[in-house]
Amino acid sequence: MSPAVPLSASGRPLIVGDSEPTTPYPVFAKGLVMTGFQRGSKQLGIPTANMPQEAADRIAHAVQSGSGIYYGWASVGNDAAVYPMVMSVGWNPFFKNEKRTAEVHIIHQFDEDFYDHELRIIVVGYIRDEKNYTSLDALIDDIKTDIQVAEHSLKRPAYLALKSDAFLAPPPPATISANGTD
Repeated sequence: MSPAVPLSASGRPLIVGDSEPTTPYPVFAKGLVMTGFQRGSKQLGIPTANMPQEAADRIAHAVQSGSGIYYGWASVGNDAAVYPMVMSVGWNPFFKNEKRTAEVHIIHQFDEDFYDHELRIIVVGYIRDEKNYTSLDALIDDIKTDIQVAEHSLKRPAYLALKSDAFLAPPPPATISANGTD
């Protein structure tokens, strides 16, 4: 008999997915952090790093569902630290987006923005479908539950192992030879 899956205050399971990632996961993506709609921090209190449009489209194609809420690992710029993340891929029906976006919330408190820095992510699983909400508070509550789901789901050994994947490592520093060329 398998152990019971813990539930959130709203009754959602706090662990999703199989005991290890299954096809189509893991999905690897990277791109420069772009300025988004400025809603994550200001309206939601949940800052996001927005990936380029082509990255959003590639991720949507790779995960085969086209839109939804996903979880995994992320690293930024030259920082070697790897953090858990949740990500929305889609049209954000509450805000009525006209273009598909990939908005990553890294579960860590950063002191500054990292626009134009490379964001590297490994998407390891699916949390839920995108949906519309009757209020901003309902959206925020669901995102907070998504964060809990990601944190619990990533603690499993097969998911935790992906935190060390070389894909998440920062690029090596540029070297300059004695004659000024690489």
